[in-house]
Amino acid sequence: MIPRTIFEPEHELFRDSVRKFLEKEAVPFHAEWEKAGQIDRELWRKAGEQGFLCPTVAEEYGGVGVDFRYNAIVDEEVARLGLTGIGFGLHSDIVAPYIEHYGSEEQKHKYLPQMISGDMVTAIAMTEPAAGSDLQGVKTSAVLDGDEYIINGSKTFITNGQQADLVIVVCKTDPAAGAKGTSLLLVEADTPGFSKGSNLEKIGMKAQDTSELFFQDVRVPKANLLGKEGMGFAYLMQELPQERLSVGLNAVANAEAALEWTTTYVKERRAFGKPVAELQNTRFKLAEVATEISVSRTFVDRCLELHIQGKLDVPTAAQVKYWCTDMQCKVMDECLQLHGGYGYMLEYPIARAWADARVQRIYAGTNEIMKEIISRSML
Repeated sequence: MIPRTIFEPEHELFRDSVRKFLEKEAVPFHAEWEKAGQIDRELWRKAGEQGFLCPTVAEEYGGVGVDFRYNAIVDEEVARLGLTGIGFGLHSDIVAPYIEHYGSEEQKHKYLPQMISGDMVTAIAMTEPAAGSDLQGVKTSAVLDGDEYIINGSKTFITNGQQADLVIVVCKTDPAAGAKGTSLLLVEADTPGFSKGSNLEKIGMKAQDTSELFFQDVRVPKANLLGKEGMGFAYLMQELPQERLSVGLNAVANAEAALEWTTTYVKERRAFGKPVAELQNTRFKLAEVATEISVSRTFVDRCLELHIQGKLDVPTAAQVKYWCTDMQCKVMDECLQLHGGYGYMLEYPIARAWADARVQRIYAGTNEIMKEIISRSML
């Protein structure tokens, strides 16, 4: 593998701490969490105590103000260990930046310290039953009534939806204005009229709580507006590159883990009187997979470097999301095939990783939408 030059020794010390924490506090329990449909809420607080949540948040709000490489390390270690139930990335990489970048001082001081400690779990409600990648098609409405907004509508496929204490809701404050009529509102879980549907049953990522959310005449103070009214779509476009980079980081780390599991397996598994690893097809498939992972690793690390420099643009973020998740799914399929029938058994990590990987090509904007974004920048 090509040495990774983007990380310094202090980053690797942090990585070692994250890995040890996850191996102790998450790995032994993840199978139980898959049956329960969500992780243990206490894991959030334990992670907060260790400084693993929202590390990029400024010190004045309780964070340590480091760069995104620390978030990347948490993302990678969660992915490497196949801990797809853990929604730290959504919380730290996506929700926290919205609040820090666009929130009022009151909002930042109220919510960010609780997010850092793990006492508050967060979600962002974009997707609707009839509006996924097309965020301009959002129908959830927010009508200003005096000093309050009245929210009506529903959302679906919301990560951290069951456990969320705070949700950023994407809604229309001016339906006639199209994208410019989109706003973001902060809704706390105990707000009257706000309810959570059942935990959705998915093909994979079974320990990740994913929910429908319902808003029926939900009243929130005007002070809960995140940023300016009508700027929601612009904010979403500004923050999506980081989200897509996070997806790419997860994809490559998970693919690397799958290759490691598979390499170990084919050395031990025997067929036709010899280890499967001695068959030419096995060696060639491993060579192909290793090369594709190395190419993707180089690209995602370059994008991480650009992001830290503030230079990761929308088309490049779309490229890294599309390329790395396509690669991830291809690698999972090849590695499962090399496991033979055992690869289809859930007791083997490759089976769960194969199922978990499929959604990567769908959320954060489908890969078809990524190609549209890329092509628009070219023509």
